[in-house]
Amino acid sequence: MAFRSYVFAAGSALALAAGSAWAKDSVTIALQLEPPHLDPTSAAAQAIDSVVYSNIFEGLTRFMGDGSVVPGLAESWEISEDGTVYTFRLRAGVTFHDGSAMDAEDVKFSLDRARADDSTNAQKTLFEGISSVEAVDPHTVKVTLDAPNGGFLFNLAWGDAVIVASESIEDIKTAPVGTGAYTFQEWVQGDRISLARNPEYWGEQPALASATFKFISDPTAAFAAMMAEDIDAFDNFPAPENLPQFAADPRFQVLVGSTEGETILSINNKQPPFDDLRVRQAVAHAIDRQAIIDGAMFGYGTPIGSHFAPHNPAYTDLTGNSAHDPEQAKALLAEAGLAEGFETTLHLPPPSYARRGGEIVAAQLAAVGIKAEIINVEWAQWLETVFRGKNFGLSIVSHTEPMDIGIYARPDYYFQYDSKAFQELMAKLNATTDPDARTALLQKAQEMISADYVNGYLFQLAKLGVAKAGLQGLWENAPTAAIDLTAISWAE
Repeated sequence: MAFRSYVFAAGSALALAAGSAWAKDSVTIALQLEPPHLDPTSAAAQAIDSVVYSNIFEGLTRFMGDGSVVPGLAESWEISEDGTVYTFRLRAGVTFHDGSAMDAEDVKFSLDRARADDSTNAQKTLFEGISSVEAVDPHTVKVTLDAPNGGFLFNLAWGDAVIVASESIEDIKTAPVGTGAYTFQEWVQGDRISLARNPEYWGEQPALASATFKFISDPTAAFAAMMAEDIDAFDNFPAPENLPQFAADPRFQVLVGSTEGETILSINNKQPPFDDLRVRQAVAHAIDRQAIIDGAMFGYGTPIGSHFAPHNPAYTDLTGNSAHDPEQAKALLAEAGLAEGFETTLHLPPPSYARRGGEIVAAQLAAVGIKAEIINVEWAQWLETVFRGKNFGLSIVSHTEPMDIGIYARPDYYFQYDSKAFQELMAKLNATTDPDARTALLQKAQEMISADYVNGYLFQLAKLGVAKAGLQGLWENAPTAAIDLTAISWAE
């Protein structure tokens, strides 16, 4: 990657050289959202994984930047002929940051905790098929499933499936202790989180000795901080209108890729009048996706017609099911007995796609008679009111978990879609290992939720990053919410 060099007066050269040497083994990366806490196994907030995934915490398997799943704390595994027993061989010599050994008992504790009746894991369904976890010996774990699950190794790569220790679990939210290449150092609430290289890491030592995650929520402040070079990179830059300016400046590089973030207009399927299919269909036809992409994201984003990423080989384009048609939307409302329209709420969390997109969506809904009261909320409020409380009409959020269409099989999930047919389809998918058969089932799943107009499907969130020109190893795409520090270094 190109970067510029400068010649300075001798009086300042020494000081600059010292600063440059410091910069070569440290990095400051800005995020728009601050995590509510640092336990990836007990919350749905993407910001947690952005900081801790692969840096502090690791799982038996893990995602790489290209979306592949590779061995993590498990160096290998064997699968029984019937597909129900996975025997994992753990890496030797792995320790937690407090110096204690990571062994089979920790894996058993982590998986049993995630699937327990009182588990608060946001993706508890990933573990529901586990019937038992046995620590065979310190380096061998046997996991028995109720039925074959073609996506089990994929599931174990999620941030929700990382391995934790019972000895340090009490303080995990504020002082996380994992096995990763970086140790937690400090959290200054509202400002930053600092990590340091773990000298006892089992794997290859990363290039960076330290890293700081800086929280900058305001798009204008984000632009100013990047231009002033107060930060080295901004992951998911919140002001896409500024990207051309960065692209034209040789001090910076702009990284444009894809994410697993299906951005949707979430609909509370059990709250009247949204419990009527015709009303949900009217909402879908009231929406002009491209206008939202252009107005809120300055053209960055790919329209979607179901909860599935366009870059996935199993994707099928269903945007035609919910084409922008205000007159059809009005007719559907009239058919549902709502010719005069109705009022509802539109809860918007902090990200720019939600706040900016929400203004456009509200205007589009108003044009067909649906008056949506905009309620701006912080993430903690969104999690409490919308995600857990289900006290909302509409909301806008990007679901950044990898290939997570299975959430529609959970009737208690926040948008409360309850379809026995879809649940049976997902059960069949989990029991299927043949790739072609899985693709056909995934396409059927997309078609089913599109036809049921469960949510308003808007666009696939683009990954828009800005970084100094000399920084390399940043993920261009985001197969999961993560900023993998182990891959980052400065160009010589």
